[in-house]
Amino acid sequence: MRHRHAFAAVLATGSCLLATSTELAAQAAYPDKPIKLIVGFAPGGSTDIVGRIVAQRLSQQLGQTVNVDNKAGAGGTIGADATAKSPPDGYTLTLGTTSTHAIAAGAYTKLPYDPVADFTQISLVAITPYLLVVNPQVKANNLADFVALAKGQPGKLNYASAGNGTATHLAMEMLKDAAKLDVVHIPYKGNAPADLAIVGGEVQAVFGSMPALLQNTKAGKVRPLAVGTAARTPALPDVPTVAEQGYAGFEAALWLGVMGPANMPKAIVERLHKEISAIVATPEFKAAMDANGAEPIASKSPEEFREMLRGQVAKYVKITKAIGIKLD
Repeated sequence: MRHRHAFAAVLATGSCLLATSTELAAQAAYPDKPIKLIVGFAPGGSTDIVGRIVAQRLSQQLGQTVNVDNKAGAGGTIGADATAKSPPDGYTLTLGTTSTHAIAAGAYTKLPYDPVADFTQISLVAITPYLLVVNPQVKANNLADFVALAKGQPGKLNYASAGNGTATHLAMEMLKDAAKLDVVHIPYKGNAPADLAIVGGEVQAVFGSMPALLQNTKAGKVRPLAVGTAARTPALPDVPTVAEQGYAGFEAALWLGVMGPANMPKAIVERLHKEISAIVATPEFKAAMDANGAEPIASKSPEEFREMLRGQVAKYVKITKAIGIKLD
């Protein structure tokens, strides 16, 4: 009997060693098939624009195709949830954002994932200001004009967002709270349809991210009133900040970073972090971000990204609670 147990133990040990060696071989060969990068918003929006640039560059760095998979809806949380529930093998990644991994933590009462614990944070790739714009038919040339117009007709003006609980939703709600405005929220499934709505005159305003709005702003299809960051953006240096126009301390920006499901192999995480950091440091990536009003930024380590995310979750849980945003 003792010999039988010993033999079983040897077999078990051998199986573990075989499994471990197989896993190590798979990690060493990574990637040996296409990678999926989930974007939780519709094609043509800010997250999609940055995601496709990252996917293209990462394909070149890894020598393997990285395909963007748009899973829009529920403020980007559908795509994030799909990522969290995928195998942690490095072949399913997502471009997490302020919306999907910080604001959602405070806004949704039944969020199906933990924005920190259910993901492997790899690296930030960019940060971009939020830009308040109006349809050219709206009689406002600056923030003061817009505030006066809204206060003169409570509940008559409306604004588009990329969806309930997204950063575009929260940015305008923060402004409404600061300026005591009554402006109606109309959610869309992503920045792209929201931006089409304002260009087409379906809505009067949007507080959106720069990659989705910059080209229409430069073409005169929308009129910029203010940027949400603490400092003006080089992409639109003549547009003042919200803080400059009387709302001290106001800040709204979008960060974007690559993540995967929790418990990804350390070797794969380190490989991806190394390649993404190299991409973000290139002049070509900087030029691509500049063209879209974004600033390239890489995390020094996955651990740094994780700690930053914890801080962002805490910040936006407080903000959403203070403003009163609660979504099912």
